[in-house]
Amino acid sequence: MAGQFEIGTIVSATYKTGEYLGEIVEMSSSGKAAVKIKAVLKHPTQGDLHNPMDPNVPFFHQRRALADGEIALMPLYTVKPFNGIVQEYRLSLERALYAEIRSLQQNAQWVERSLQELEQLKQEYNL
Repeated sequence: MAGQFEIGTIVSATYKTGEYLGEIVEMSSSGKAAVKIKAVLKHPTQGDLHNPMDPNVPFFHQRRALADGEIALMPLYTVKPFNGIVQEYRLSLERALYAEIRSLQQNAQWVERSLQELEQLKQEYNL
């Protein structure tokens, strides 16, 4: 897999829980590529990854997106060639952040509606 990438290749890659576009600046012998961040595709997930959706954990982790121009070692199995247009970093960060917010808001709405339905069923079950 390392043979398909060379310095300067534009790639998409996953780092922890975020997805990014960047440029390969170095190949590592440890099965990783050093990628210089150019755009954010998916904002990192918040909270404890070992206890997803649990707000009552000892440490609720806040995860920032990698910064514009930051270099991160990406596992090669997460690196894929990218042939599209790379958005300007700040615009990509804004889009990724708001997509994550919308997703969480939709989940919150689903939870609220599900609780309403379950409360109605509880009444029907005479519980």
